[in-house]
Order: sequence, then structure tokens, then C-alpha cells
Amino acid sequence: MNCPHTHSGQPSILAEAWKLLILAVPLVVGQLSNFGMNFVDTLMAGRIGTADLAAIAVGSSIWAAGFLFMLGVLMAVSATVSQLAGAGRYRQAGEFTRQALWVSLFLAVGLWVLSRTGYLAMAYLGVEPSVTELATGYLKAIGWGAPALGGMLVLRFFSEGAGYTKPTMYIGVAGILANIPLNYVLMFGKAGFPAMGAVGAGWATAIVLWLQLVMMAVWIWRRPFYQAYAVYGRFSPPSAREILALFKLGVPIGVMVLLEGGLFVASALMIGTLGAVPVAGHQVAMNFASLIFMVPLGLAGAITVMVGQAVGREDWAGARRAGLIGVAIAMAFACLSATFILTQTSAVVAIYTSEPEVVALAVSLLVYAAAFQLADGLQIAAAGALRGYKDTHIPMVYSAIAYWGVGFTLGWYLTFRTDLGPAGMWIGIIAGLCVAAVLMGGRFLRLSRHS
Repeated sequence: MNCPHTHSGQPSILAEAWKLLILAVPLVVGQLSNFGMNFVDTLMAGRIGTADLAAIAVGSSIWAAGFLFMLGVLMAVSATVSQLAGAGRYRQAGEFTRQALWVSLFLAVGLWVLSRTGYLAMAYLGVEPSVTELATGYLKAIGWGAPALGGMLVLRFFSEGAGYTKPTMYIGVAGILANIPLNYVLMFGKAGFPAMGAVGAGWATAIVLWLQLVMMAVWIWRRPFYQAYAVYGRFSPPSAREILALFKLGVPIGVMVLLEGGLFVASALMIGTLGAVPVAGHQVAMNFASLIFMVPLGLAGAITVMVGQAVGREDWAGARRAGLIGVAIAMAFACLSATFILTQTSAVVAIYTSEPEVVALAVSLLVYAAAFQLADGLQIAAAGALRGYKDTHIPMVYSAIAYWGVGFTLGWYLTFRTDLGPAGMWIGIIAGLCVAAVLMGGRFLRLSRHS
């Protein structure tokens, strides 16, 4: 691949679907690798002790709040670069990427501050002091990786917007491969280092983030594919106009991501008040559902690129077709994942736990996870298509209505005002996702029809 993509003729639906899958598979692998890093941290902390395990659970939840917002804001890079690439304005895409690096630095400072003040949230929530101390150390350590995380995300989304998604897969796999030995050395005290437990996991992740930034930067510098964009062609001081444009597009995406992610965090916190068995059963079911979600999430990133490039070419029929094909693929995967969950619930839960009470609850909750696969797949695919149109403000409002106006409110009521228990929260989540699917899907159909 030596130059930005050129386009000629009208591709068939199968060719378009194949192209979308080629873009999506590396993104899915990258998302699964990122998910795997947290899984590895949790698994290794569990071998040290309960306090370290709890510290990573609490600390990573606080870190995730800032990370999700940063991730959402910087997704604007992929949407913008894809449109500029589709229009053949490669140098402008390179300049936009340089401005996005300034934005990432600003967001990184905010994430670093969050990592230094996370203990305030823990004090407010009444987290046990021994856990708070370890979680605070974890957050302070991982916080030093914030600038690298921001820079890496900008370069990653630039590459994805340009239509080259393989680097996301490479840096994701490299990250988890580096994370395992670093965790081993820093958490357990090997090779002359002190045993730092959960704090060591924070330092390991920070180091991995800097390694991933270097890998991504070198990849873009060395590959001829990116030459037309001249990302490293010159130094660009901050431009208020470009930065404000990015924030205008990206902040609603960041809020959307935070609203959806916040619903799941809030559900865990609420169920946590019901006792050890409910929270354990919920965690098992939600962890597996989150793992499966990485596939439609990666697909949504590819849909954004395909739709955005078509919009940049002013190929409105092509943009609509790309979105519809993406939604169809998401629905097909949702059917497969729902079938798998329904037929393999016991086998899935057995991977996590053998406690009879937890197993029984987790198996019952996974049935609800199967029920929301179609709605979840549709809403994330439609949201990805809307990002390709750079349509973010109305979807942000839809997210607030669906996830908090419907999902959280109904879930809270059914959990605490009826005898449904944890299942009530899952019913609320299903309702929220269904509303989001209808609103996002309808928005995409209307917007693409009139473009």
C-alpha cells in the first residue's frame, strides 16, 4: 500500500462489505487487545490479594471515566480525516492531525489531574482505606502515561481515517504482549524491582502506553502510504480555529461515550449495594458482554471511515450504502453472538467462577445479555455511520435520553422498587439500548436519505 486510496466505478455490495471487513478486522483485534490488558491486570492482581484486585477495579474505573471522554473527543480525528481523505485534501488532513495533537495534550493534562485526585472520589464513595491507598498509587502511576495515550490515539485515528487500520491491531497486540512481562516484573518484584502489586500494574500500563506511542509514530514516519499527508512535514503552532472545530465535533462524541460507559459503571455500583453474590454475578455477565462488544465497536470505527470517505467524495449514495452494509454486518454478528450466549451460558460462566450461587445468577443475567445484542449492535453501528457524517450533537442528546432518561431510571426502579434484584438493572439497560437503537438508526436513515 503505497498511496492514499483512489476510487473508480461503483463497487458491488459484496465488494463493499469485504472492504468494510478488511478495515474492521484490525480494529476489532486492537479493541480486543486493549480489553485484554485490563483482563490481564485483573487476573494477575487476583494472585496477589483481594486488596490489590479491588484497587485495580476501583482505580481503573476512575481512570476509565477520563479515558472514555478523551477517546470520544479524539474520535473526531477519524471522522474528519476520512472526509478530507475522501476529498483528496491530504495536506489539510495532516495539518488537522497536528492540531489534534495539541488537543490531546490538553486532554492528557486533565486525565493526569484526575489520576492525582481520584482519591477524592474514593473518599466520597466510602472505599475501604487499604484499597484507597493502593488504588491511589495505581492511578498516580498510570497517570504518567496520559500524554502518550493522547498522542497515540490521535495518530491511531489519523491512520484509521486515512483508511489504514492495521496499525491499530499491531499496537494493540504489542501492548498486551509487553504488558504481561512488565506486570510480572513490577507487580511481583522480579529482576531487582520491588514488588509493587496494583501500583506496579499502573506503572506497567504507563510504560506500555509510551511504547505504543513510539511504535505508532515510527510506523507513520516510515510508511510511504502516509507521505501525501505530510504529518511530520512541519511544526504547527496551536490554531484556535482548528482546535475549536475539533472540540465542537469531538466533545459531543466524548459525552456520548461517557454517557453509555457511565450507565454500565453506575449499574455495577448500584448492584454492589445488594451484596457480594449479586455484584459477582453481575461482574461475570457484564465482563463477557463487554468482551463481545469489542467486535461491533471495532466495526463501528470502520463504518465511520467508509461513510466519511464517501461523504468527502460527495458520494451520498455510497455513504448511505456503506452505512447500511455496516448495520447489516453488525446485525448478523449480533445474531451469532446472541445464539452463542444462549447455547453456551454455563460454559462461559465456568471460565470465571465455580461458586454455585454466583454461577446461577450469572447464567440468568447472560440471558439478558443475549437479549440486548441486536439493539446494541444496531445503535453502535448507526452511531459510527453518523460520525462519518460528522453528525454528533443530536446523537449526544439521544444518548442522554436513552441511557439515563430510560435505561438508568427504569433500571433503578426495577432493581430497588421491585423484587427483580440485579435482573432489574439489566432490563433497564436493554430498554435504554433499544431506545438508542431506534433513535440512532432512525437518525441515520433520515440523514442519509436527504444528503
